[in-house]
Amino acid sequence: MATAQSQEQAAPGAFTAFARFVLFGGGVGLASSFAVAALASTIPWVLANALITVVSTVLATELHARFTFGASRWATWRQHVQSAGSAAAAYAVTCVAMLALRQLAATPGALLEQVVYLSASALAGVARFAVLHLVVFARNRSRAATTARPVHANVAHAPAPADPEVLCYAA
Repeated sequence: MATAQSQEQAAPGAFTAFARFVLFGGGVGLASSFAVAALASTIPWVLANALITVVSTVLATELHARFTFGASRWATWRQHVQSAGSAAAAYAVTCVAMLALRQLAATPGALLEQVVYLSASALAGVARFAVLHLVVFARNRSRAATTARPVHANVAHAPAPADPEVLCYAA
């Protein structure tokens, strides 16, 4: 029973998983922004951004595997590759949004740039959550759901013996 309960707890609902996704993904993203700035003081920014992006994607995937989606184990290589693909797609969405802004407004203000970038990031984040939830870590939920089913013991019930001595040995 304890195993079934721990498996049920390991597979959070969509709302809880999304809240954890925002917490862990946002935390890693925030830490990454500081790490890129610090590393960029010693190496070119493009290289610093690439290195931190790889490290933060691996870290976020591990956090999402273990805590956001309740795999309670390390992420597999397949999950890392799929997660990296969804991160690359999210990056592309923000790039396209910023390019579109530049086409629509030759010199957008900093506030408009931030609104467009953060909106595109939020949209990409929701899509990335959906991909991770429905595709990348879906197998973990189905495994947890399979193992979380209650186990029913099949006990054959024999008729009660009439002799009291037999009752003592049966107990």
